Formats: sequence, C-alpha cells, structure tokens
Amino acid sequence: MIVDPDTLAPLPVGEEGLILIGGTQIMKGYLNDAKKTNDAILEMNGVRWYLSGDKGRLDEDGFLTIVDRYSRFAKIGGEMVSLTSVELEISKLFPDDFECIAVNLPDAKKGEKIVLLYSGDISAEDLKKRIFDSDLNALMYPNSYVEVDEIPKLGTGKQDFSSAKRLALDWLGE
Repeated sequence: MIVDPDTLAPLPVGEEGLILIGGTQIMKGYLNDAKKTNDAILEMNGVRWYLSGDKGRLDEDGFLTIVDRYSRFAKIGGEMVSLTSVELEISKLFPDDFECIAVNLPDAKKGEKIVLLYSGDISAEDLKKRIFDSDLNALMYPNSYVEVDEIPKLGTGKQDFSSAKRLALDWLGE
C-alpha cells in the first residue's frame, strides 16, 4: 500500500508516497529494541504493516515502482527535497569525471540543509557558478560544498551515505 508519509492516509494509484508492506509475513519486531519496532511496525485495520522507508507508486496494473528512500530527503523550510534529484540534476551540468553525493544536515534556520561532496577536475567557484546559472530549483542549491579526493563507496561500489555524512560533519566542524 502507498500512503501519505505524514498522515498515513492511502494514496490513489499513480501518486508517490511511503511504501507499506503488510500481511502475515511481517516480523514481530526488532530483537530487544521496542523503540525501533514501534518506529517500523504499524497496526492498521487489523493488519500489521512494515513502514519500509521507501518512496514509490503503484500503477493501474498493481506494479510497484520504487522512486527513492525517504532518508534521502532534506526537509528545508517545510519542503521535502530529494537528495537523489539534487545529485542527478547537478551531475548533468558537468563532464563524466565529476561525481557528487548530497547529504542533509541539521540547520537552525530552515530545519535541514544540503551539503554537496564532490570530486572531479572543477574548482569550487566554477561548481557554484554553474549551479547558480542553471535552471535548478533554488531549494536544491547546496548550502555548502566539500571537495573530496573521491566519493565514499561501499564494498559493492555503491555510494556510502553514512561515511559521506560523517565527512560533511567533520568538514563543517559539527
């Protein structure tokens, strides 16, 4: 089932929202961790639902498309901004050797802010200029830019979001 992430109200076919997984196969909970269980398991209308943390939509034939992870969003001034979209849109502005990863960090004024870690043969000034000269939505502008030798990766070759967030925190001195 696809629901609104704030109200948990079911959404119509085609609308993107939080993916809930329900049925008898849903686990009883996390071992010795009641808080994590309460955060991840919901009982609604007699059915146990697992709150996946994934954003997706169902089509008319019942096929599920996973669009993103809700943990990969920044909430800026009440607006949800996809960090994946930030990365994709910024990457389009640069040559193939450019690589970036966006992370969200707390911000006292707007709730959260976007920090962009990047690697490639480009100066910070040129990076900022290209972003500000593009048609990128202003909500997607990073607040800070961190040049790194390489983007942190897991053993599988996928981006390591946790390490990237730690690097951003260290660089900002937070």
